[in-house]
Amino acid sequence: MALRKYETKGFEFKPFSKKQLKVLTFWADNSPVKDKDIIIADGAIRSGKTIILTLSFILYVMSHFNQMDAGMCGKTIGAFKRNVLSPLKQMLISLGYEIQENISLSYIEIFKGSVVNKFWIFGGKDEASQDLVQGSTFCSVLFDEVVLMPESFYNQATGRCSVEDSKIFINCNPGSPYHWVYTELIQKLSEKNGIYLHFDMDDNPSLSTKIKDRYKRNYSGVFYKRFILGQWCLADGLIYDMFVSERHVIKLEDVPFNKVRKWWVACDYGTGNATVFLLQCKTYDGKFFTVKEYYYDGHTEESQKTDLDYSEDMKEFITLHTKITGLNYKQIEILIDPAAASFRLQLRRFRMKVRNAQNSVLDGIRTVATMIGSDRFYVVDECKNTIKQISTYSWDEKAQLKGIDAPKEVDDHTCDGFRYGVYTNRDKDNIRNAAMRVGI
Repeated sequence: MALRKYETKGFEFKPFSKKQLKVLTFWADNSPVKDKDIIIADGAIRSGKTIILTLSFILYVMSHFNQMDAGMCGKTIGAFKRNVLSPLKQMLISLGYEIQENISLSYIEIFKGSVVNKFWIFGGKDEASQDLVQGSTFCSVLFDEVVLMPESFYNQATGRCSVEDSKIFINCNPGSPYHWVYTELIQKLSEKNGIYLHFDMDDNPSLSTKIKDRYKRNYSGVFYKRFILGQWCLADGLIYDMFVSERHVIKLEDVPFNKVRKWWVACDYGTGNATVFLLQCKTYDGKFFTVKEYYYDGHTEESQKTDLDYSEDMKEFITLHTKITGLNYKQIEILIDPAAASFRLQLRRFRMKVRNAQNSVLDGIRTVATMIGSDRFYVVDECKNTIKQISTYSWDEKAQLKGIDAPKEVDDHTCDGFRYGVYTNRDKDNIRNAAMRVGI
């Protein structure tokens, strides 16, 4: 088996806030809420709720069970390991626990003295994920960012908690007030024998005022209400309401070409809809620029183009701007929606360098919004369609009534395109390290 043993690297604990201590000890013998079956911690980002809830979960299982299985659930296994498990392991090792990980089967075993329990890691990204937990029996289960999971997965996983004294640990950032987590869990928590704690940034003692202020500056609109204020609120109106033409639209000569780290073309391909090519770049200081655009709408032009036509247009578009990028059509990377299989194949026949874009809609929107809010996203004034569509890109009110955050699929083609470019080329290592430093 692919077992990996972790050694102590040292972890410096900082004093816990009162709210963190409540989460950490709610199940203790002297706690007035020790008999509660469910605990939910929601609220602002970087508020210290995730790691303290996870630590409480581990300590509860290790102090009440032996030779048992527990479940740990994130949107994906990779996201859970990166955002939760990595800092948790060092905390546990510093507390005297021994950990072994089976990478191929996605579980960790935690040892202390004669006590050992197995913690299985699951991803709950879609309806089919519920099949992964069928047949399991858990002594307790943890849900990290439960808002990102379907209700069917939650119900299947909690239905596996058939062991006496099993408990359910839940954390999340708020979403729509019509989301099932809010309507079926938080609003009905008393009948489910649960407790609820709401966190804000002040509940995380490791956050400095400077860091708090930086996060507050980076968000606006619905993102500010949910991630900074920790409110369950509707995503309505403009998505990128933090985009200000006077600040984010620039002249071509204002692009810092001498600081460009990477060039690419982001493509949103449509057969019945518009097709967009966006020439984009990222600088060494983490700023994104949309420099040139190609936009063709078969409905407006009253003439549809084939994959071959668009491939020739792509070649011409890249060649036309080679003086800017220094790259020819065989050298520059083209990011395209993974669903555009036929167009991707045609581009490769032209010997073009094609890569599937990372196309998560909500994660991409949040990333772009953060870049705009922190003045790290700019559009050259020649990109008329991009400027027009980013200024009108809106949330879908009908989807909100179902508890779903989704943009209206109207005049959204350039927004999809620049989202592909920014989200695929985001600096994941720096973002992750920064999050670790401020106590995610």
